[in-house]
Amino acid sequence: MASLMENLIEILDLESQEYEDLLTLSSKKTSVIVSGNLDDLAKITDEEQSVVGKINRLEQKRQEVYADIANVINRDVNTLMLTDLIEMLRSREQEQQKLARVHDRLSTAVHKVRSINEQNRILIENALEMVEFDMNMLQAMKAAPETANYNKGAFNTGTPVGLDGSGFDAKQ
Repeated sequence: MASLMENLIEILDLESQEYEDLLTLSSKKTSVIVSGNLDDLAKITDEEQSVVGKINRLEQKRQEVYADIANVINRDVNTLMLTDLIEMLRSREQEQQKLARVHDRLSTAVHKVRSINEQNRILIENALEMVEFDMNMLQAMKAAPETANYNKGAFNTGTPVGLDGSGFDAKQ
């Protein structure tokens, strides 16, 4: 069982590191979303996909080791929690502390990633709303009525209202 616990601690430690890498990428993504740099956003998203792939592989290994541990201690793998394992290791204080530290580190990293991803989701939604607003404004301007200007030959030379090329001047 000792080697199983060591494997679990090692896997959780690696998983924590990957989540911390994902946290770094998610933080970079926030500034890229705000700046609207699509090339950098695509690069960061590709890097995130690579990290998520590593996390998924580690998670699969963790589940296998976890199932082995549950089998050894004769507990249902679906109800066995990591906190239960930490409690069971009271007699082996060093392993208990290692497992508790890696549990806390992983838990903190996952919570931070969720928080930043939620923030990024809101930023992306806001950016999409602005794009939709701009598109609607452009369509409305193209459908605006024309001014009634005629030349000598009685041809309409009017331009749609609001499309005189001046645009919005924030200095006025």
